[in-house]
Amino acid sequence: MGDFELTDNGEGRFSISGEMSFETAERILHHAEEPFEQHTRLEIDFSEVTLADSAGLALLLEWITWANHTVREIRYVNIPERILAIAITTEVENLLTRGERWAGFIEAPEND
Repeated sequence: MGDFELTDNGEGRFSISGEMSFETAERILHHAEEPFEQHTRLEIDFSEVTLADSAGLALLLEWITWANHTVREIRYVNIPERILAIAITTEVENLLTRGERWAGFIEAPEND
């Protein structure tokens, strides 16, 4: 079974080390729920990830969806090369920055 560690570095900054794979993605998702919910701005560093696959990409996209639905900002730092390659191949690389800024709800113009 693959190993990972999610570290809370304070003030919404987290780091993940170890594997982000089919073996670990679901466990990482569940392990991150409670600490992530405590912050409105998150930064996640992946510089210590040793193995990544398409399940790792799915995890990042899931967190972006969660952030957008819960009015949070999420920023990724040092995304593993393998995840970036898969994102480019599947043409979803632009989605990896979609959670970086919450601009608020867009209001319709008033009719005068």
